[in-house]
Amino acid sequence: MRKKIVAGNWKMNKTHEEGLKLATEIVNMVKDEVRNDAQLVICPSFVSLQGIAKLLDSRVSIGAQNCNSKASGAYTGEVSVEMLKAIDVKYVILGHSERREYFKETNLELAEKVNIVLKNGLIPIFCCGETLKQREKGIHIEFVNSQLTESLFHLSDDEFRKVVIAYEPIWAIGTGVTASTAQAQEMHEKIRKHLISKYGKTAEETSILYGGSCKPDNAKELFACKDVDGGLIGGASLKSRDFVDIIKSF
Repeated sequence: MRKKIVAGNWKMNKTHEEGLKLATEIVNMVKDEVRNDAQLVICPSFVSLQGIAKLLDSRVSIGAQNCNSKASGAYTGEVSVEMLKAIDVKYVILGHSERREYFKETNLELAEKVNIVLKNGLIPIFCCGETLKQREKGIHIEFVNSQLTESLFHLSDDEFRKVVIAYEPIWAIGTGVTASTAQAQEMHEKIRKHLISKYGKTAEETSILYGGSCKPDNAKELFACKDVDGGLIGGASLKSRDFVDIIKSF
């Protein structure tokens, strides 16, 4: 049975004190209000990871927004997976569209990051998705498949079964535009079929999250889709009420 996951990507928002307050609100609200089996993940900035990790319980895990592909070394300003593991981080977001666009991360570089995350026993949330121009040209499925193939298809079945996928239509991130339920389901289904072509039944159990402006008012409809197993939540994860309402949409 595929795991239901809702992960909050705080991006470069919230000071340490603000993050502690938000995380505390979420944990308390989940404890009182949420009665489902979804795994919840909070992904704050690096400076808040350790403090927030101490607040969480078995229902809420801590995740990082990125990591370096090297174990250690002279890489000023970077954070290694070993550092994350040492403070009980469980998930790592890899290949978010903003990392690909602003920091020029390539599929091959992301393959190295996937390798080191899995080697250290953490769970990668691997992001894929197309721009509006690629969708309009009709190459969006081919483009997303290439991201998956080049970054993940070197993995063994045992390694791949630990990966979580997040599909993010780039044209629907931070724009207020949301992919229709039909568009979301279509892409999730296409992604799953591509993964099954390589990994067979293993990919049938892969959690694929939707990452395009998911909000309390559309989460229930999106999560009802056959191949949508949860969400990678951006802006709505910065408000405890909105985030918890999304979680309750299962």
